[in-house]
Amino acid sequence: MIEQELLERGKFAYTTKGVSMRPLLRQNRDLIIIHKRPEERLKKYDTALFKRDNGDYVLHRVIRVREHDYIICGDNLEQMEPVREDQILGVLFEMVRNGKTISVNDFGYLLYVHFWWDAYPIRFFLRRVYRLGRRAARKLLKP
Repeated sequence: MIEQELLERGKFAYTTKGVSMRPLLRQNRDLIIIHKRPEERLKKYDTALFKRDNGDYVLHRVIRVREHDYIICGDNLEQMEPVREDQILGVLFEMVRNGKTISVNDFGYLLYVHFWWDAYPIRFFLRRVYRLGRRAARKLLKP
């Protein structure tokens, strides 16, 4: 259905499922508009809709552009995965939150993307420290 809609109309709109793109996209609340894959290759920080080999549709951000594929990761995830060019179906064009349309070219959106991903090493480190602290606290407080 998604692929057919992109092929026929050139775009597809739906409400997100899952939490991998939080805090940007909120599950069952934000509407996203996907445009079909452009002719040119995607760029770093584009948000790509792709189809995994198991048939799952996933919307994640391009973190690195390589010669034959992309490295992609959800904003709320740590694990990155390679995605082939032929798996890319479309790219996020805009989103609608609380009735307001936000383009991927809006200053606030671009600021979020750069802040969120340029700080990835720090976020990754702090998340690990937080998890270790919680584990240690549970062990110390265990009766």
